[in-house]
Amino acid sequence: MNTFTVYPAIDVRGGRVVRLQQGDYARETQYADDPLAVGRAYRVQGAQWLHLVDLDAARSGGYGLHEMLRDFTDAGLQVQTGGGVRTRDDVVRLFDAGAARVVIGSLAVTSPELVQGWVQEFGSERLTIALDTREEANGRWSLPTHGWTAASEQTLPALVKGYAEGGLRHLLCTDIGRDGMLAGPNLGLYQALRTLVPAVQLQASGGARDLADVVAAREAGCAGIVLGKALLVGRLALDEALAC
Repeated sequence: MNTFTVYPAIDVRGGRVVRLQQGDYARETQYADDPLAVGRAYRVQGAQWLHLVDLDAARSGGYGLHEMLRDFTDAGLQVQTGGGVRTRDDVVRLFDAGAARVVIGSLAVTSPELVQGWVQEFGSERLTIALDTREEANGRWSLPTHGWTAASEQTLPALVKGYAEGGLRHLLCTDIGRDGMLAGPNLGLYQALRTLVPAVQLQASGGARDLADVVAAREAGCAGIVLGKALLVGRLALDEALAC
């Protein structure tokens, strides 16, 4: 039986902890000036993992949180992190800085063959593919890139199936329409993905409001859940989520 993992999330923009609504950089809310203090508080509450995102780099490339990453790992956290990872050197630098897993987002959509090669090179436990998706009016699940600011021609089911066939283990999928909205996770989406790629460890992301949503994601077959705004606004206590 697989362990269900809770990933408290820290999204960093301009050195601060922020959240975006539905991936819109113009709809930002700032929550804390010291990301390290937030991460350490999560560790005190029992977190073993942290999901760390460089939002500045997500749009333009050039991940810049290496020092912060080292501080989090020194505090005893295992960190999966990304934002702006564009080259193999970016991946290696993050591992050198202490990342337990490197998150590949935009490049996983635009250059899947390259990223598949990294999965083979570094191992399926060391990379998390992050596919942020938006449901269009025609029911198509599109895959925006570069901090959700650019369109792509890829579709979610086809890309996920290709990665699974190539040995992918960890997939983080965010329903953009629910991200930062406290509207509940898209359980139907995750159940469909579980049916499509049952061997992949799926991380739910976007919309979680409370403990019931955490339990629902687990019961839907997800291997973990990323928690952001619900923790920051006090809708959900991390220690309760971890205990479930």
